[in-house]
Parts: sequence; structure tokens; C-alpha cells
Amino acid sequence: MRSDRRPSRDTIQRRLILAALGDLDTHATAEQIYAEVATKHPSISRATVYRNLARMAEAGDIANIGSVDGSAHYDNRLHGHCHFVCDSCGRIFDLSGDISAICAEVAEAHGHEARAHGIYLAGVCRDCKGRAQQENCQ
Repeated sequence: MRSDRRPSRDTIQRRLILAALGDLDTHATAEQIYAEVATKHPSISRATVYRNLARMAEAGDIANIGSVDGSAHYDNRLHGHCHFVCDSCGRIFDLSGDISAICAEVAEAHGHEARAHGIYLAGVCRDCKGRAQQENCQ
């Protein structure tokens, strides 16, 4: 998260979105977040949720981790970390690790100053890998 960004205004919509991200406990899409918010506040519009997600991501209150499956995914965990995306089931996992070391290496080796990152690895998660191995054994 950039330090020169200002947090967005504290509004009921913002609080609902943050609560939904916490309740979903996943790297949710805008549509998943809207559906979660709408279960508790059916009068909220899809446009309101999408607009607030964009504003919150721009302000650095949440992270838009990018389009993985054609839809933007959002993360309320703002500490420096990478993601692993399963090619088989589509789930997104947080990976621990120090991104600041990579940024420092880029600065030292190339002279670039990294202010944001969006690193993810793709492959097959352990659950899908285990299912594939079981299917091959039968």
C-alpha cells in the first residue's frame, strides 16, 4: 500500500464492504462482495458496491489483486504478500514472504523504485493435486 494515499471516507457502504470481505474470508470478486452485502442490506445497489470498491482500492484501503479469471478480486489483507492461483479450482491463496526484499533487489540491481506490487504464482493447489493423484490410482 502506498503511504501517500489517503484513506477513503468512513461511510456505511465502506463498513459494509469491509465486513463482507472479512465474512467471506477469501479473495472475493465484486459480485461476491455485492451478494454478501445485499444479504444484510437488500436496498444497496450493485453500482454502489462496485463504485465503493474502486474508490477503496484507489485509496489503498483494500487491494485489487487483479483479474485472475476475468473478474477483479479484492483483498483486505494489506501486508506485503504474494498470491497463489490454482489453475484447476480457481481458488486464490495468500503466500507468506517478504515482498520488500524483492523490491529492494529491484532497486539495487536496476535502479527502479517499486511503490506497488502484484505478484502471483499459478499452478495446481495441493487439494487438486491430491484429487488428481487419487484419480490416477483408481
